Amino acid sequence: MATIEECRAALEKLSENMRSADGDVREATSLDRSVSCRITDLDVTFVGRMTGGRIVVQDTLQGPPREKAQIRLTMTGEDLVALVNGELNFAKAWGAGRVKLEAGLRDLFQLRKLL
Repeated sequence: MATIEECRAALEKLSENMRSADGDVREATSLDRSVSCRITDLDVTFVGRMTGGRIVVQDTLQGPPREKAQIRLTMTGEDLVALVNGELNFAKAWGAGRVKLEAGLRDLFQLRKLL
């Protein structure tokens, strides 16, 4: 099981990857949206903002998020770390129900370029 620190580090790595992206992926990272990443096995939620081509984690909360973010991810800590490290394919994990992504339709079309 991944720790809270490992999950936070994975989100930082994802943010760095987004910042260095180009082309269609860079366009998708230009969204300015509130985000939450719920880690089910640790019962924590990272909340923040996708802005300026990166994810800025503003807080770590116990339990589910208090407010509904515009982009919401839900998964285990191990799956988050594996996704960011390229060891787990997002589409397969999403199809198998291991990862849940919720957002508005327009945002989903933009985010698919990232995934």
